[in-house]
Amino acid sequence: MIFIKSASEIEAMRKSGEVLARIVDKLRSKIAIGISTEEIDAAAEELILGENALPAFKGYRGFPKSICTSINEEVIHGIPSGRRLKSGDLFKLDIGINLNGYFSDCAITAAVGTINGRTRRLIGATKKALDLGIAAARVNNHLTDISWAIQSYIEAQGFSVVRDFVGHGIGRDMHEAPEIPNFGQPHAGALLKEGMVLAIEPMVNMGSWEIRISENGWTALTKDNLASAHFEHTVAVTAKGPLILTCLPVGRRSEG
Repeated sequence: MIFIKSASEIEAMRKSGEVLARIVDKLRSKIAIGISTEEIDAAAEELILGENALPAFKGYRGFPKSICTSINEEVIHGIPSGRRLKSGDLFKLDIGINLNGYFSDCAITAAVGTINGRTRRLIGATKKALDLGIAAARVNNHLTDISWAIQSYIEAQGFSVVRDFVGHGIGRDMHEAPEIPNFGQPHAGALLKEGMVLAIEPMVNMGSWEIRISENGWTALTKDNLASAHFEHTVAVTAKGPLILTCLPVGRRSEG
């Protein structure tokens, strides 16, 4: 069942999303050579609790940390540890919060130090794919119009979309219906309606779309050990078009 949110619920989710965007904006400055991923996790948890919110990931199905930190060939669900970032790393931060009973979810990919041109193109393509997916989240479009917008663009750039993990609905629960694949033919699946709220999140591999799961039971890695990128926003479907909830008000955004 896909939940339709009322105007007041979307406003509550907008507040949650803006708080999350503010946290992510502050964490960007900490992504640097030499910092450990558990130090970033500790900073994230402090910021979350300082906003009177709760980390959505900590304890979720046993996940041990407040954020996911994935590096290079790690696609998603990397567990923060003592591993330190070095120049050339591709760092992915995936973070969610619960503010007053409403969840928001967001992910960014950042270059650490100097990266090669193809890796930089991977970041740009994944970010653009998210923009295209969001643009397709319109009333009376179908769910797979989002999927096709992402897949068709990514494959035209010579990259591949992960098929084992998907985006999702979000609201009172972190994961709600519907699942949102990043691949599929257009004009299929559920009809998009005003009041739906979706976490759209392209996960894009430099090489094959195939993944494997680490021995820790959580971290997904590319099967060919090539790099992967990940971006995500929480988006409301409205009569005026898609509304990104996990962003700062205009004039308060940092680039990156």
